[in-house]
Amino acid sequence: MPRQTRIDAPGALHHIIVRGIERKKIFKDDADRDKFLERLGGILADTKTPCLAWAIIPNHLHLLLRTGATPISSVMRRLLTGYAVYYNRRHHRSGHLFQNRYKSILCQEDAYLLELIRYIHLNPLRARLISDYDELQSYPYGGHSAIMGKVKQEWQDVDLVLALFDAEILSARSAYRKYVQDGIVLGRRKDLVGGGLIRSQGGWAAVKALRGAKDYRKGDERILGDSDFVEEVLRKSEEKLERTFRLKAQGVDFDQVMKRVVGLLGVSGTEMLAGGKKRQIVLARSLLCFWVTSELGISQAWLARRLGLSQPAVSLAVERGRKAAEEKNYMLVE
Repeated sequence: MPRQTRIDAPGALHHIIVRGIERKKIFKDDADRDKFLERLGGILADTKTPCLAWAIIPNHLHLLLRTGATPISSVMRRLLTGYAVYYNRRHHRSGHLFQNRYKSILCQEDAYLLELIRYIHLNPLRARLISDYDELQSYPYGGHSAIMGKVKQEWQDVDLVLALFDAEILSARSAYRKYVQDGIVLGRRKDLVGGGLIRSQGGWAAVKALRGAKDYRKGDERILGDSDFVEEVLRKSEEKLERTFRLKAQGVDFDQVMKRVVGLLGVSGTEMLAGGKKRQIVLARSLLCFWVTSELGISQAWLARRLGLSQPAVSLAVERGRKAAEEKNYMLVE
């Protein structure tokens, strides 16, 4: 079966699971873990990607990320590629470090946000890396300790999580602590990491019951949510793909997008490619970056090479371009 495309959109919530190849260790000691966290924090800051929960286990890791200015696929590519290079060099090995592609599940926020935060942060306890809940509160390789104020992680969105429980920080921590402790007895939750409709409806028995009642619902391995949410996500994803294919069929490519920006903003193509700090040129390059990545599906890595920019700079340009297009009602095709 061919691979399904990633589903993403600004503001989307993703539960990401990365496993070592053949379930082997991807973190051998604290030096590996610290290097990974250093890299993770830098990339999340560069790409303005919020992180709501995370946990590092010797042979896998969990992240709960919200898409910011940069697609999650670009964030993960930078994170995993750089860490694999470091790990192989340090441990004198070669070859793949991670098992196939990482799993990225787009999640229905209202229904699953709190459950996912709790599930992810209890991973070190379920994996028996620590002995009890008290130790979890100060464990440095999971996001729970940061929310409890025991470990500081500048890149973790602690305030947002606490705000889900109470406006006052001490009351919020108390309520959060109780919520996490109540989840210990639930153990492993296959419904939060399993597959599509089965996951969303509570298992095969529930799915068969629905089908027996002729209630056929949409399911997808890439999505965690109820049937209406799955339908809506797939509809929007299909619309975006159809638009991209339609534009390409019409001959719209990088050069055509550049001509459109030239016509709108009155800068030359040469100026746009050369770059500079003039406001109109910055705006033109930003709009170009936004349309080329969002409408044509061209990668930010390719665009960075084409424009002579770093990938973080392209990410910022894409966000500037998106805002400009919305504020001034610029359209690629009228």
